[in-house]
Amino acid sequence: MRKFLVLGFVVLLVLALALAGCAPKQQQGGVEQPVKVHEFLFATGGTAGTYYPLGGAMAHVWNENIKNINVTIQPSGASVENLRLLNSRDADIVMAMNNIAEDAWNGKGAFAQSGAIKGFRAVGVVYPEIIQGVGLKERGVLTVQDQKGKTVAGGPPGSGTAATTPHIFAAFGLQPGDMTIVNDTFGDAVDKMKDGHIDAAWNVLAAPASAIVDLLTTRELAFLEIKGAELEALRKQFPLVAPWVIPAGTYNFRGTPYPEIHTIALQAVLYVRDDMDEQIVYNLAKFLYEKNADIAARHATGNQISIANALNGITTEFHPGAIKYYKEKGKM
Repeated sequence: MRKFLVLGFVVLLVLALALAGCAPKQQQGGVEQPVKVHEFLFATGGTAGTYYPLGGAMAHVWNENIKNINVTIQPSGASVENLRLLNSRDADIVMAMNNIAEDAWNGKGAFAQSGAIKGFRAVGVVYPEIIQGVGLKERGVLTVQDQKGKTVAGGPPGSGTAATTPHIFAAFGLQPGDMTIVNDTFGDAVDKMKDGHIDAAWNVLAAPASAIVDLLTTRELAFLEIKGAELEALRKQFPLVAPWVIPAGTYNFRGTPYPEIHTIALQAVLYVRDDMDEQIVYNLAKFLYEKNADIAARHATGNQISIANALNGITTEFHPGAIKYYKEKGKM
């Protein structure tokens, strides 16, 4: 037994020395010292949405370009949950919808009962958030109003989608009791639509959304448009909502392209803990906008990341590190 214990100790010692040899080092008084690697948790969204794969592409670029940091992505319930994770210090970096961040800052909407939270700061806009609702044509769900009496996926708990869709439905005269609302992730909702267990589903996604493209391989869909008087009523209540047109041909069913789709958009914004190091946040902003092509090489939504759009629709406070970057670029 003693022999095995000694052997085990030797193996552990060799592994520890090997790992120590691989660790980054810096010179201090002529002696090499290990460099501290800052670990950051990046809460994104569901794996079938845009936040999760795009967050992975962003994290890769940051890890490649910013010395001594390691950003790890984590799936989550998205906007509402993400901002709470920042406030509780259970995440360091998140993406969230700008209207949800405004609600958190002011203690409204999903934050009315828990109260305002302000343990986060904005870094900048990542891309426009396009709200996309789809219905099964075979079930007669061709418009928002057609959801009455149907089973509808209104967004996962803690997401910006779940916080936004009730207001969309209300603008079209629908009350919660008019349909059966389920709070599946969009990935689960798509699977259930394929099996005919859900009639319509909503999410906030880049376009084209891979999950919708996948669904169109087996089911003919109608895109539930938001326009006209209902759009104006929604914008009057929520000024951050903007009209958005998904170009014709973005989606197709068995080779037949869909015409342009009228819906609404908000902004997907990068937020960090309010106590994060200023220089690190400066670098997060810098490489988000200056290495957007590298992000796009890993996820197409990276093409929509632009410093020209970086400040649009953000109503909460910016992090000092982001402010420093924007001042250098003449944006503030």
